[in-house]
Amino acid sequence: MSSARKTETIPQWKREEVDELVEFIDSFNSVGIVGVAGIPSRQLQAMRRELHGSADVRMSRNTLTVRALEEVDEGVEELTQYVSGQVALIGTNDNPFGLYKQLEASKTPAPINAGEVAPNDVVIPEGDTGVDPGPFVGELQTVGASARIMDGSIKVTEDSKVLEEGEVVDDDLANVLTELGIEPKEVGLDLKGVYSEGVLFEPDELAIDVDEYRADVQSAAAAARNLSVNAAYPTAATAGTLLAKASGEAKSVGLFAEIESPDVVPDLIGKADAQLRALAAQIDDEEALPEELQGVEAAPAPETDDADEAEQVDEETEDAEETPDDDADDDGDDGGEGLGAMFG
Repeated sequence: MSSARKTETIPQWKREEVDELVEFIDSFNSVGIVGVAGIPSRQLQAMRRELHGSADVRMSRNTLTVRALEEVDEGVEELTQYVSGQVALIGTNDNPFGLYKQLEASKTPAPINAGEVAPNDVVIPEGDTGVDPGPFVGELQTVGASARIMDGSIKVTEDSKVLEEGEVVDDDLANVLTELGIEPKEVGLDLKGVYSEGVLFEPDELAIDVDEYRADVQSAAAAARNLSVNAAYPTAATAGTLLAKASGEAKSVGLFAEIESPDVVPDLIGKADAQLRALAAQIDDEEALPEELQGVEAAPAPETDDADEAEQVDEETEDAEETPDDDADDDGDDGGEGLGAMFG
């Protein structure tokens, strides 16, 4: 008796569902897998409405989701590794970082039930529970909280860690947490992975500190501008700075070389005036000076980029101090007339 060969027949509704999933995947720039376990139906619908306009969620059977991802190919089939448990497809035209940030922001605190695994350490904080004295104090102590009756109320005397991350919640702890209104878990769409522009991203790669990232980019941009300026490499961002730097350096050369350029003359006059006043301040005999320089004090020299100018003023001042007194006495009258002729 020959055995009849059986062929698998795919129901029409499955084919149509796969086609719709393929169309969903192709219609977005970024496609990901999100976990939906533990989210009440009403809250899930609220999340989908909140995402409307920026992202869309599509739920289906895992086997059909895998088939659709493999049919699209083009790298998106890498998402099949995350299709297990209660999951759904999510699509967006936003970048993966924006999608992750939006999903994390949409998560809300929720109570934890007996039999669930603690997503993080569960701590009952110090303070008044607001519960009247009674059996509840014993329940708190049973789950590991430091509690006693004080001033007509049950109080937790110190922060008490009653469960560590990864441990299973029992009935007693679930009841205590519910009574205290402590919600130790977050409920929301849990992004497992997202494929965008040929790259597969996982949550830990998307969880970046935006402010720190922005500061790093700004610091790198500033370092690049400094390098461009110091290397005299003109770019659209540094051309203005380079021109201003060159102008300042040219002006410094003009001052040092005493070039009578229209842009430099005012500074040359200021420099000469400062040197003149510095010299006049060193002459003890005021009668040897013109009237407008009698009793003046040395004015501060104008700031320049060339330290040699300050050294030049110092050298001239030292020469004036070294003039012999006898020469000053002998030539006092002539010196006065000479200075008067020079300045007056």
